[in-house]
Order: sequence, then structure tokens, then C-alpha cells
Amino acid sequence: MSVPSPIRFDLLGGTDYQPLLIGRPQSRGMRSGCVSLKPGGECGAHTTGAHEEVLVILEGAGTALITDGEALEVGAGQVLYIPPHTGHDMVGGETGLRYVYVVAPISEPESGCGT
Repeated sequence: MSVPSPIRFDLLGGTDYQPLLIGRPQSRGMRSGCVSLKPGGECGAHTTGAHEEVLVILEGAGTALITDGEALEVGAGQVLYIPPHTGHDMVGGETGLRYVYVVAPISEPESGCGT
């Protein structure tokens, strides 16, 4: 397997979504992007699946709606961790919300006897 090379990205303003890392061959499975939500805008409900996710809130404020009914308020300068197999949606607050997300695959133990 080839080793990925270092990459630098410029975060662009004025765009709703900017892909950053797109997985292989740029990384060994990590993906990331920059999302800008208008006030009340949503990224859309989805699950992390066999990935864990970190969101770094750059600007504004909003709410992370977790599938189990939990609502976490987030704002600029905060970091939010979403565990594997967790459904969630992000909603922009009164001034909107801008964040960078990073998603990385996890390796889970094989199921079976003794695990």
C-alpha cells in the first residue's frame, strides 16, 4: 500500500460545502470537508456507520441532533465528537454554522465466539 503525501488545503468562504480529504489515495481512509449552513439549514440526518467523526466549529452556532433524542448546542471554538454507529444531523442557528468535519474508519473486532 502506498503512503499518502502531505496535503495543504485553503478553506474557501462563500460555499455551502467544500470537500477536503476524499479518502484513498489522499489518505488511508480519512475523509473531511468544510460545511456552511445558513440559519435553520441542515446537513441532513445520517449515521457515522463504522466511522468516528469530529466536527470543529469555526463560526456561528447550531445544534447537533442525535438520533437518541439528544440535542447538543455547539458554537465557534468548540469541538464535537460523534461515536461510530451514531445517527445525527447538524442544524444552523440564528447566524448559521460553519464547521470542518473529519471522519475516520474504525476497525471493529470480528464477532463470534469469545468476542
